[in-house]
Amino acid sequence: MPDGDRLVDIRCGREGDRWLCLVRVREGAFATEHRVTVAAADLVRLDPTAADPERLVRAAFAFLLEREPASSILRSFDLPVIGRYFPGWETDVRARLAG
Repeated sequence: MPDGDRLVDIRCGREGDRWLCLVRVREGAFATEHRVTVAAADLVRLDPTAADPERLVRAAFAFLLEREPASSILRSFDLPVIGRYFPGWETDVRARLAG
């Protein structure tokens, strides 16, 4: 989904009780790739009506990209790790998903 000159592509696949989402962020000629794991419990807590975490991960990356360049985002992380760097991110993401 483009955001100006930015393209964020997300592909999620189920692996037992979690999902692995591969996220590619492209800004012009520059691209980064990220592996994000989302536990089923985190999906239920943050986006309870969702069947998969793509919308949640997209909202989380929108949040992150408003605060730092794609090159600063960890290459591999569990979704709740965002809270270590940005307390209150869950409230913001829930609001994005609700609105």
